Amino acid sequence: MSDVVLVLNAGSSSIKFAVYPSGANAVPLIRGKVAGVGRDPVFSAIRADGTAIDMSMLTNIDVAADHETLVSLLLDWLEQHRGDRRLVAVGHRVVHGGRGFSRPVVVDDAVLSQLEHLIQLAPLHQPHNLAAIRAISRLQPTLPQVACFDTSFHRTQDRLAQLFALPRDMSDEGILRYGFHGLSYECIASILPDHLGERAEGRVIVAHLGNGASMCAMKNRQSVATSMGFTALDGLLMGRRCGALDAGVVLYLMQSKGMNATEIETLLYRRSGLLGVSAISNNMRDLEQSDDPRAREAIELFCFRAASVLGGLVTALGGLDAIVFTAGIGENSAQVRRLICDRLVHLGVDLDPRCNDGNSLRISSVRSSVDVLVLPTDEEAVIANATNETVALR
Repeated sequence: MSDVVLVLNAGSSSIKFAVYPSGANAVPLIRGKVAGVGRDPVFSAIRADGTAIDMSMLTNIDVAADHETLVSLLLDWLEQHRGDRRLVAVGHRVVHGGRGFSRPVVVDDAVLSQLEHLIQLAPLHQPHNLAAIRAISRLQPTLPQVACFDTSFHRTQDRLAQLFALPRDMSDEGILRYGFHGLSYECIASILPDHLGERAEGRVIVAHLGNGASMCAMKNRQSVATSMGFTALDGLLMGRRCGALDAGVVLYLMQSKGMNATEIETLLYRRSGLLGVSAISNNMRDLEQSDDPRAREAIELFCFRAASVLGGLVTALGGLDAIVFTAGIGENSAQVRRLICDRLVHLGVDLDPRCNDGNSLRISSVRSSVDVLVLPTDEEAVIANATNETVALR
């Protein structure tokens, strides 16, 4: 009998899952997704060879089924289709680990309680991450679960990179810059030597551009600075999130518009970003296909802000050797990469248009003093490896 681990990445509207053989750097046996959570759930999955798996038995699901119900259905399905493989652990993406968690950890009641206190710092993600953990605990209470944190990768930053200019007692209580997308950055850091050789240890900025977006400045493949801060709201313009915002705007909305905290949270997390600027969509592909001038303005603002943030991160590194684009937009939008890099010519960036349009791994020209790469990220693989290691150390 062989052992497997299940990886769960539970978001607000989807649950990504993967089944990995137990052991380091394994290839997933199954990858899948539950889309339409909360409105019309649909299960889909593929095998390692890319062939689709029939999941038609998971139909007629209540449209209002919550995360716990859907995780329960998924576990039942895996039980019937895992053959002679034994499920030995479950690894979870958890967005916020606060100051208390700098590495993956086996979840118990005390850990879960601490993570629940961080929900207000990641309201779009943390509740759903924890709902999946609770579902597994209820269904299989003896099965080890490991929480892997998006904030952990950034704990290598020095104190100055983490501080806000707030009274010291607030910093001491934990109002700090934490950073996010750490699982993605950890994945990219692990494969950089394969593509950059010795320059992988140099001054590298990774741009994780998707519906959620951030950048990370790395030196020696460790986080030196990042665009996101106390919450996943800061930094770059995103699909529905505004990114960096003058705090005075929030005061104005409260004092002059009479908006309360819930209304402001909805505005900044769900109605802003690409959706808010374009008034069309939060999806970059939709905007690129639109002739509406508002769509073009949203794209250009996204790229202007990204180039500006990248330039600021160069200061933290003291120079720039390479840029890596990753995640949904970073890996697939040649237009976005071009518009960002066009603003970075003064840093020595020069794209090869043919390679960029073809989504090649290396898109910089031979004239470029900065290597520009497009690399796929794999957060699930990072979680699987961390889960195997953490459970083995128990």
